[in-house]
Amino acid sequence: MSDERPMKTSDAEATLELWLAREREVRLLMAPPGKIPAEELARTTGLGFLERIGRGEVPSPPIMQTLDFVPVEAERGRMVFQGTPKPDYYNPIGSVHGGYIATLLDSALGCAVHTMLEQGFGYTTLELKVNYVRALTDKTGPVRAEAHVVNVSRQIGVAQGRLVDAAGRMYAWASTTCLIFPLPATAA
Repeated sequence: MSDERPMKTSDAEATLELWLAREREVRLLMAPPGKIPAEELARTTGLGFLERIGRGEVPSPPIMQTLDFVPVEAERGRMVFQGTPKPDYYNPIGSVHGGYIATLLDSALGCAVHTMLEQGFGYTTLELKVNYVRALTDKTGPVRAEAHVVNVSRQIGVAQGRLVDAAGRMYAWASTTCLIFPLPATAA
């Protein structure tokens, strides 16, 4: 990961335009934020549930409104969230707080694992490891937390991912271990 090079300016500008267009599309479809009933979580596979959020069939998770990020890609074993850092997210040392970065990565990593789950199963993060490699500011523009599954077993899911800008510069990389469990019978 660390030897990746940023793309040319014209390529980065084209990528940025595509990213912003995709974000607009997603925002038009998403439902207002709200608590999602457990029954909704258990109705479909993990990927099916995430697709329902993307189509606006269930409320969007409130954290996505709080930190202004959206899901832009979901497929089996892979999840991508996009957000744009704001001055509101700054820490006392003049850059975007690491918690913003960790939240985007935790969301992408956990949802990547979620895409692999069968109907009636849920997950929770057991461990999150984030390595910050470059300061993120409100001048960075949109960033994407891109995650993919390393392995999912009956009880444990492992995923890794990175936070990048439209030019391909990496700001952080992360890994997670998730506990997989059957949802309560009342939810299934």
